[in-house]
Amino acid sequence: MTSTRKPVAVVIGATSKWQSDGRNTRLIHGTDLDDSDIPIGVRWGVGGAISQKFAQEGFLTVLTTRNASNAAALKATIGEQGGESIIVELDLADRDSISNAFAQIREEAGEPDVLVYNAGYLEGRDLPPEKELLEHIPIEMLETAQHISSSGPFLVVKEVLPAMRERGEGTILFSNNSSSLRGKKRYTGQSLYYPRVLMRTLAQSLTEEYSEYGVHVANVVIDGTIDSPGTRAMPRSQQNPELLINPVKIAEAFYYLYTQDKSCWTHELQLTPYPVKPSF
Repeated sequence: MTSTRKPVAVVIGATSKWQSDGRNTRLIHGTDLDDSDIPIGVRWGVGGAISQKFAQEGFLTVLTTRNASNAAALKATIGEQGGESIIVELDLADRDSISNAFAQIREEAGEPDVLVYNAGYLEGRDLPPEKELLEHIPIEMLETAQHISSSGPFLVVKEVLPAMRERGEGTILFSNNSSSLRGKKRYTGQSLYYPRVLMRTLAQSLTEEYSEYGVHVANVVIDGTIDSPGTRAMPRSQQNPELLINPVKIAEAFYYLYTQDKSCWTHELQLTPYPVKPSF
């Protein structure tokens, strides 16, 4: 715990691959985008909105990212809003990086009260139409997807569960998508999201194992396209802006889960924009 005794919220994946200089933004649009006209709450996608929300609610928010420079603007924004945050580099494909990151978090912030797992990846999006089928997917892409969707979450929660169990309280929230609900065909331009099912299963298993110890675990299915600089600039979003999900409102849903009373916990929440039917 910090000297100000603030609770600690760790956001794994505090920045977005769709932010103005994100990897997906550069892949799809070929360049960085100007985000000066985009609301602050939207500029860094879900991770940025959640980070801002918990900081606004009095948490010391830990922004994890593979490269500290990715989160510098977000950290500055949180400071301008009167919040407090630190940046910690963490690579989910590297076991030592995970353990070192949490050692740094414990030293600089304390044991986490809330862990939000919001890591994403783009592997698969750059495969052309003739490589749409699973037989064409390189094993390296599958390995990255598994690092982010399966082994990464497993290793991260192992870092926070012992202290949460001993305290008898804590919250772990997974940011997931509709591909976690069942296996689906991967279409051209989509990421390799088959392993997302494993993240949902992990959340279910953790719920059964740790609820009795006072640890609240929930899987949040974000069922649609999240508003961000990169997604907002896409032709489909320009033509149908109502299909974009406001990350500020997603962040409010995450904070709502944190505030729930133990007598009435939600363990899975699905967020879908109004014009479309929920995925199943």
